[in-house]
Amino acid sequence: MVKYVLKKLLFMLLSLFILASATFFLMKAIPGDPFTSEKKVSPEIRVLLEQKYGLDKPMYEQYLKYMGGIIKGDFGVSMKYLNRDVAGMIGETFTASLKLGVFAIVISIIVGVLLGLIAAVYHRKLIDDITMILAVIGIAVPSFLLASLLQYLFATKLGWFNVMGFDGPLDYVLPVAALSASPIAFIARLTRSSMLEVLHADYIKTAKAKGLKWPAIMFKHVVRNGILPVVTYVGPMTANIITGSVVIEQIFNIGGIGKVFVESITNRDYTMIMGITIFYGILLMLARFFTDIAYVLIDPRIKLESRKGA
Repeated sequence: MVKYVLKKLLFMLLSLFILASATFFLMKAIPGDPFTSEKKVSPEIRVLLEQKYGLDKPMYEQYLKYMGGIIKGDFGVSMKYLNRDVAGMIGETFTASLKLGVFAIVISIIVGVLLGLIAAVYHRKLIDDITMILAVIGIAVPSFLLASLLQYLFATKLGWFNVMGFDGPLDYVLPVAALSASPIAFIARLTRSSMLEVLHADYIKTAKAKGLKWPAIMFKHVVRNGILPVVTYVGPMTANIITGSVVIEQIFNIGGIGKVFVESITNRDYTMIMGITIFYGILLMLARFFTDIAYVLIDPRIKLESRKGA
């Protein structure tokens, strides 16, 4: 296990190096600069701004300085927000995004597994058909469209929730629903398929023949073995929720890291874009790392060697 963990961490560091390098050079390849949108910027002022942010130095010097800062945990200073460092802004704004993401992940797993389990138990019955129809709709409708529909129906028409903002407990409902709809639908279909396979397995028939009660069969055998595909999906699901929150935060005017990311792209804030991109990359890699570890811990029969290529 220790050797496996160390190897995964080494690959994570290599991936972060590639991500940081690619992001840096892609930002430099974009036409224009962070001061293009500024009105009536004289050549003298532009020169001073470039000197302040080190944009007047050769490319390799900028790259080495930036990579050295990342090693120290310093992502630089924002080029649009006066006297604000990128790491500090990420720390301040990530709280709202973390709350939104955690709620969406928890709701997605709980609701998705329950719907999939119900659909599997009542296979080929009305409730199974209804669940799968809802799952298809949840996968087909984009999160930004669902968010707008939820705003129009439950906030504008019915007045049950606020259209925008993230101040009280009720303000979590609409953005979490919009963000978790697609993962819930996917988990429900995945759980249903996996549970149906387990329910028809020979060891389930053996457990029934031994007189084991149905609740014990469900929780000890069916759920434990049928949940493994869902665990595998948690990593990609976390990635979808994190990246999807960028749009949702903008629609609901949530002051999270996603909103800052969109604004930094609009403003061509190089350091902010690169810092948030690397931060997102770290989160996604950690999610995949813990998913692999959890997969092995849930089912010890799975060998670590078989997960190396995953």
